[in-house]
Amino acid sequence: MPARTGEQFLRGLKDEREIWIGNEKVCDVPSHPAFAGAAKGLAAVFDLQHRHAAECLVPDPETGEPINVSHLIPRSKEDIQRRHRGLERMAEHTVGVMGRTPDYMNVTYAGFAGRSDEWGANGNEAGAERLVKYQKFLRRNDISLTHTIINPTIDKAKGDTPAPGDDVALHKVGESEHGIIVRGARILATLAPFADELAVYPAHPLVPGADAYALSFCIPMATPGLKFISRDSCAAPTQNAFDHPLSSRYDEQDAFVIFDDVEVPWDRVFIDSNVPVYNQVMSTGWFPNVMQQTMIRAQAKLEFAWGLATRMLESINALQPPNVQMLGEMWTYAEFARACIQCAEENAYEFGNGVWFPQGAPLTALRANLPAWFPRVNEIIRLLGSHNLLAAPTYAQLSDPELRPLIERYMRGAGNVSAEERARVFRLAWDFTGSALASRGEQYERFYLASGARNQQVAHRTADRARADRLVDRFLKEPVQ
Repeated sequence: MPARTGEQFLRGLKDEREIWIGNEKVCDVPSHPAFAGAAKGLAAVFDLQHRHAAECLVPDPETGEPINVSHLIPRSKEDIQRRHRGLERMAEHTVGVMGRTPDYMNVTYAGFAGRSDEWGANGNEAGAERLVKYQKFLRRNDISLTHTIINPTIDKAKGDTPAPGDDVALHKVGESEHGIIVRGARILATLAPFADELAVYPAHPLVPGADAYALSFCIPMATPGLKFISRDSCAAPTQNAFDHPLSSRYDEQDAFVIFDDVEVPWDRVFIDSNVPVYNQVMSTGWFPNVMQQTMIRAQAKLEFAWGLATRMLESINALQPPNVQMLGEMWTYAEFARACIQCAEENAYEFGNGVWFPQGAPLTALRANLPAWFPRVNEIIRLLGSHNLLAAPTYAQLSDPELRPLIERYMRGAGNVSAEERARVFRLAWDFTGSALASRGEQYERFYLASGARNQQVAHRTADRARADRLVDRFLKEPVQ
């Protein structure tokens, strides 16, 4: 099957997966009030790739069928730039609000398959071969894949990595004729209700002896024993695109995952109790590869925020200092993001095995600052919006024949801005910064691929110090006169 349509995607969600929200076990994801809006929102992403096929689709290297460009294994700088155009188109569609559209995992597994030599180390050649076959299945069937990579926090004092005997973290408990048996839990499976399959792959390095926890595999969402406990929904049955333009379509959900003695077929097992491989495969090309997708998404979100804040002030004729200064601050964040992405792509190089990824340093620097930038962007919009964010009429109120004339008179904008135009701008701004979805989004950005503090530590440890040391040594090694 080549690239799917939205209708095909929605049909694929009707299976026997065990999704819980509140006290309800959901039987039909696409029609459930908590999930229907986002299901349609993601279906639109699948349709998007056909409307913009020149940017979003490429031929499968073996079958020639059209596949999403996010499945492309980059073999040159031109491939990196080709992928950029498609990723940007998809990021713009959700204005970066959805952090886990399927292209994220597509890029991830394209990178894994491209560096299968790393996965095949330490006697894991069979696992690497299975991984390459799975990536072909993923791209040829246009699978919506989510992942869960972090172990639950039970006792923070014990650290982030499981030690032998940990009965909560996901671990292997046995084997069957058909595969391995796993038990435990992981967090968070963002996009869980809207995925076809679930991926498990390495996170924090494991200590020697923690072989049972060194696992990587992919399985269908409806696999027996797999349970998903969703957070509260940010969508509601009464939401519409006027009152809740983002919440009504982009609540991608997050779920706690329980593996209750789940059987993983052998052909889906990529790492089986192999600590050296588990600790190695995420340490080189994974970060700069996947960061292209994540930072393109972040840049689109930052630029949307700047544009939204500007439009908000224009609607009430408030483009004066200090407001304009804060708009300029927002623009710098978006421009820094754009420049970092461009720099990383222009300096792309071969990481090994004939695979090209962007340069990691600019993306590392950008990633370390986003957990501070996104909350600041939200703060600026709320400061600029002031009480106006809480005084925007609903679609129903505007539709009332008695209220409409009064709303047009007393709640209009500056100049020729109608009350309806003003309401749309401020309701969009509130949904972006103040709604339940906005609060979830800010928390998500604070800890997206680790916190800002952790990413700053990684940035320092992995940075190239050659030039900095040379500049310092000029003075420290200078002969005393």
